Amino acid sequence: MSNTRRPVDSAEADVVEVNPLFARPGESTELARFSIPDCESLPETAYQIVHDEVALDGNARLNLATFVGTWMDSHAEKLYADTFDKNLIDKDEYKATDAIEERCRIILADLWHAPEPRNTIGASTIGSSEACMLGGLALKRRWQHARRSVGKSSERPNLVMSSAVQVCWKKFCSYWDVEARIVPISEERKVLDGHDLRSYVDENTIGVVAVFGVTYTGMYEPVERIAAALDEIQASKGLDIPIHVDGATGAFVAPFIQPHITWDFRISRVASINVSSHKYGLVYPGLGWIVWRDQAALPEDLRFRVAYLGGETPTVGLSFTRPGAQVLLQYYLFLRLGRDGYQRVHQATQDVAQYLSREIAKMPQFELWSDGSDLPVLTWHLRKGRSYNWNQYHLSDRLRMKGWQVPTYPMPDDLTHLTVQRIVVRGGLSRDLAGALVADLHAEVGFLESLTAPIEALGERPGFHH
Repeated sequence: MSNTRRPVDSAEADVVEVNPLFARPGESTELARFSIPDCESLPETAYQIVHDEVALDGNARLNLATFVGTWMDSHAEKLYADTFDKNLIDKDEYKATDAIEERCRIILADLWHAPEPRNTIGASTIGSSEACMLGGLALKRRWQHARRSVGKSSERPNLVMSSAVQVCWKKFCSYWDVEARIVPISEERKVLDGHDLRSYVDENTIGVVAVFGVTYTGMYEPVERIAAALDEIQASKGLDIPIHVDGATGAFVAPFIQPHITWDFRISRVASINVSSHKYGLVYPGLGWIVWRDQAALPEDLRFRVAYLGGETPTVGLSFTRPGAQVLLQYYLFLRLGRDGYQRVHQATQDVAQYLSREIAKMPQFELWSDGSDLPVLTWHLRKGRSYNWNQYHLSDRLRMKGWQVPTYPMPDDLTHLTVQRIVVRGGLSRDLAGALVADLHAEVGFLESLTAPIEALGERPGFHH
């Protein structure tokens, strides 16, 4: 009911204006935007201002850029509303929530074939980025302890990863003074696959990150082949280098629709695995997990216990107070879907992804980079050998006019000359909606192909793709 005026330039006005038609008697029609207003508003007015402001956000079901889930059923929403006040760290007060968190961690350890699921250790986190930080810290601390125990220097640690890692790994290396050793992907080697790995590892290598679901392309890095390469390095050089699997996306997909792929704790070199529940775990945003294969994989000095919440509280994590509701939603989904339900949901999304891949591959303008056979994600670029009066940024803009958010971005280092577009298929993208997308894609490409002169380049920038 508020009528906030959006400035014509990029600078936001200093006040939020409320149309007098909608203001309650005695209320101000102008409220400060960048400082706390002097006077109170009625809850109805404050609610409507915020509600109307976010009405400008995009349609989540047409957002094909993000991996993050945006829908849960009405029973999950009721459970969320019933439990959003629970503070997960306060284990003395919320003992049942704490027990469910532990149960979920054991369920994941079992799903990922830990040798003894109940002897693993792990934690829920605020998404996979925090989980990656914890996984990296454990690798660094284990390496430091091992070096110091034999009187060697524990300075200058390094971590090996592909150039296509999610940005959180570069943050980890920057924040915790670890050298990032980047193995570039290429048109010949689209993922880190163990090739030439011996050129990147040495006695200061704390571990190798295997990305099981590359953000840029949706492809799986072959953990088994990476481990085999490290086995050969150990045999020849004596370097025992562990693997952390960044399974932010794939760790909730492969167990259900690709059980033949060996990528998890069945590989003895895998020390830890992280996952995002708010991606293909199907939970609302704000939940991730980290699981170590056994107690020894997490050094004792990274575990803390506090007594000021009413009882001794063990804690592993970078944050302290955290909401418990998402953990309960995860357990709800484990009960609600079971293995069969997760399999059917993920298979349906992969079927849609491969339908889209087939349709886009038929278009003479495009060439697929990944086809949705790993994650339900596909990427493509302009076919080489043709001339165009447009590029993929223009196509993204045209599709956005129809409501679709399809990101366009350059590939990582050594492939920045290659620009791709990507579609992430989530549960909200039905086969019917995918058909509408294909029709719009043909229409907008047809328009761009009809141009008789190049479109002027106007501030091209990568679309969101993480």
